[in-house]
Amino acid sequence: MIRRTAVVTAALCALLTAVPAAAYDAEAGRQKAEANCAPCHGKDGVSEQPTVPSLAGQKNDYVVLALFQFRNGHRPSEVMGPIAKPLADNDLGNLAKYYSSLQPWPAGRAADASAAAAGPALTLKDHCIQCHGPNLTGQDSVPRIAGQKIDYLTMQLKAFHAGNRGDIDGNMTSIAAALSDADIATLADYVSGLSAP
Repeated sequence: MIRRTAVVTAALCALLTAVPAAAYDAEAGRQKAEANCAPCHGKDGVSEQPTVPSLAGQKNDYVVLALFQFRNGHRPSEVMGPIAKPLADNDLGNLAKYYSSLQPWPAGRAADASAAAAGPALTLKDHCIQCHGPNLTGQDSVPRIAGQKIDYLTMQLKAFHAGNRGDIDGNMTSIAAALSDADIATLADYVSGLSAP
C-alpha cells in the first residue's frame, strides 16, 4: 500500500508540475465539461443531485488529483471511472482550469441548530480545518467541502470510515475510522450549511 501510494504521488506530482496551470485552456475545459460533466455535476459546476458534488470553484490541483485518481483506478467508481479513463493529461488540466475559475456555489441549506453548535468543535478535534482550510473552502489538492450536499458528505464520510474510498495518503481514512455515526451526521449537517465567507 505504501509503495502504491508513493507511485501514485510521484505520477501526480509529475503531472502537476509538467505544465504550469496557466498554460491550460479554460474554454476547452468548459466545452469538455458541458459534454461530459454537466449532466451530473450541473451547469457551471453546481450540482442539483444530492449525492453528486459541485465542482465550481474547486482548487485547480484538487480537480486534477480527483480526475487522475478516477482515470487510473485509484479511486474506484462505476460512474467516474469510465468517464475519466479516456481523458488525456491536457483534458485534466483544461477541466481543472475551467472549474477553478468559476464562482463557488452557495450553501443550499442551513445547518440544523444542534449541528451548527457542535460542528466547529468537531472540525477542530478531527483536524478538518488543518487540510480543508479554516473555512473548509479547500486548499491546493484538498477539496472545498463547505456547502456540499449533506447526502454527498455523509456518503463520503461513511465510505472513508469503512475504508473503501480512494484516499491518496490515508489521512481521511484514518480520521474517519474514529468517527461515530453521530459525528458523521453532525459534520455532514454542519459542513453542508457553510458558504464561502
